[in-house]
Amino acid sequence: MKNNSSRPLFSFSGFVCSTFGHDYVITRKVTNHINEYRCTHCGKEVTDNFSGNLEQLTLKNKQVNSSLALFFEKKTKRDYSTS
Repeated sequence: MKNNSSRPLFSFSGFVCSTFGHDYVITRKVTNHINEYRCTHCGKEVTDNFSGNLEQLTLKNKQVNSSLALFFEKKTKRDYSTS
């Protein structure tokens, strides 16, 4: 069977990122120290891990970040309401 994908063999945005590096912008602030980023050129999504390094944003990482954001939001509301 042939794999007829509609993706071109050459992508200018992929060339820019491989030559000059990705241009990440913050798409979601999970906690004060953990963010989710997306490259403005190629659309690659990454997130901070607990060591402070960037890693690919997989479905598992999205679920972990959602749970962490919910926990962080509850914790900060509780901390501000008691002080």
